[in-house]
Amino acid sequence: MIRVLIVEDEPNGPFAEADCVVRFVGFTVLTRTRSGAEAMRQLRHGQVDLVLLDIDAPDMGGFELLRMIRSHGYTNDVIAVIRGDDAAALRLSLCYGVLHCLVKPISFTVMRQGLEGYCDYRDRLARCAQFVVQAEVDDLLTSRRDRGHGHLPKGVSAETLNSVLRELCAADGRISATEVARILGASRVTARRYLEYLADAGLARRDLRYGGGRGRPEVEYQWRQWPRQEDVTAAVEPSVAVH
Repeated sequence: MIRVLIVEDEPNGPFAEADCVVRFVGFTVLTRTRSGAEAMRQLRHGQVDLVLLDIDAPDMGGFELLRMIRSHGYTNDVIAVIRGDDAAALRLSLCYGVLHCLVKPISFTVMRQGLEGYCDYRDRLARCAQFVVQAEVDDLLTSRRDRGHGHLPKGVSAETLNSVLRELCAADGRISATEVARILGASRVTARRYLEYLADAGLARRDLRYGGGRGRPEVEYQWRQWPRQEDVTAAVEPSVAVH
């Protein structure tokens, strides 16, 4: 059983789904805390295998907590949650040895895939003997890098999804499928499929634009993290990010 410490400051925060997921994939939640000091106390007891950390949550700040974890010599695995509008958070999390990053908002499916991928990583690591060969190292690192790949639905590519997401984030307010299609040189049907995917994932909100005539209203989409920052890194699945 993998013992988990959850650090977040809201009852319905990004790890709200974790209690449901852990029942299926062999985890147990030791405790939840919103305090970085309490998190360090739990780590000192030596019973924590995995820390699920909302970077925005701890009273001392998520990165300060990560710094303390590593400076005190704790080697616990960490899965962090970051905002899609904070590219620096992704880079800094990886520098502090975070094993995996999930981007808000997190669906039940993404949470399950992330924890199942972590179980697979631990199993592969445990199979490494006292002496390892290069093939074992390559297999282990490949399993980490490829975790989350292949979860986009049929007809949705990561490259096009990133392009649509960039236009959605760059739009000064709302944008329609027709406008995205014109910018990208794609069909309206294609643009609408990707925008609907982002809306279903919780990254965009839908509104209706009514014209002056008697025609049907057009659906408009707006980035949910508005107002945005200039440097945006967003992911719908763990493997999809805007660069």
